Amino acid sequence: MKPASETELAEMIQAATGPLSVIGGGTRLRWRPVTGAPLSSAGLSGVRLYEPGALTLVAGAGTPVDEIVGVLVEKGQRLAFEPPDMRGLMGHDGTPTIGGVVAANASGPRRVQLGACRDFLLGVRFVDGAGRIVKNGGRVMKNVTGYDLVKLMAGSFGTLGVLSEVSLKVLAVPQAEATLIARDLPLDQALGALRAALATPFDISGACHDATGAEAQTRLRIEGMAGSVRYRSERLRAAVCAGWDLVEGADSAELWRATRDASAFVGSNEAVWKISTMPGRAEDLMATLTAQDLAHRALFDWGGGLIWLAVPQTGDSGAALIRATLARLGGHATLLRADGRLRQAAPMFQPRDPALALLETGLRDRFDPRGILNPGLMGARQKVGTA
Repeated sequence: MKPASETELAEMIQAATGPLSVIGGGTRLRWRPVTGAPLSSAGLSGVRLYEPGALTLVAGAGTPVDEIVGVLVEKGQRLAFEPPDMRGLMGHDGTPTIGGVVAANASGPRRVQLGACRDFLLGVRFVDGAGRIVKNGGRVMKNVTGYDLVKLMAGSFGTLGVLSEVSLKVLAVPQAEATLIARDLPLDQALGALRAALATPFDISGACHDATGAEAQTRLRIEGMAGSVRYRSERLRAAVCAGWDLVEGADSAELWRATRDASAFVGSNEAVWKISTMPGRAEDLMATLTAQDLAHRALFDWGGGLIWLAVPQTGDSGAALIRATLARLGGHATLLRADGRLRQAAPMFQPRDPALALLETGLRDRFDPRGILNPGLMGARQKVGTA
């Protein structure tokens, strides 16, 4: 099913007699395949409104991200939350759509400075599991009362409703960027330097430690006016980064594209975990994995708050150990890439705390009373009695 309008989308969901597999451009199908009739938002495409002076863009959920990027580039603007392109990591083709980005709350390295995808969402339109058209938010940033469905839909992976339109705040492309790089620092020193830099007033827009290859690299990104970038780079070198190398312009941008897309794991046969935790807990997590002899390669983004972890696809690929450790330290692990055997052995998402699971069940009962939207994903289940 590929509706060409929001009305058609609502009619298709109303008429559904069984589970639906909600997809956008198909780039995340291998995360956790859903059994159900395919329902694609790709037909709900096109930029509906773009006001560069107001930093506002409205687009259909099925609009390719590349199309939006192309429109913004013409006016010197961008999606500031830096959505990752997962095609290389997942090893398949597809067309990333803005609805898929929002549904996954997909956010890149700049989150440490500006926030996540959900923080740039101004409004959404979607159709819930009962076929009702819902609108929340608008085209400007403002305080509202009641449910903040805009934030709720970001990261819901199509389990509460099918997005039909999104409104986004965009930002100007900065004049310059530079990256400070240290090589082969021990993990505690590397993450300590990232945290120290983020605590300075020098407005860091990227903070990562790449320990995936033969040479570890610790990187800090600065963006803005050319003079400001030079000044802040010099001050950071004096305060935190003495002896670090400096890379600028296109070379700097390429480093952060690779970080954004977890390119170090492209083409390997490892299982890949996406782990979120408090930055100060990353060292404890890695020490536990090492002590338990779990072989791994790791890329630390967001100052250590986001860890891309690649492990061999043997046994449960560390699922029990990783999730038990995070239950103690705080955080959660998502199994992004794995073979069919491992996906059957380990759930994609971190098991929920009972109180949180009860809250999520209540939300799904409200927005998808029949349990037909992406059942089996994020704990969502098809209801008994649904044909």
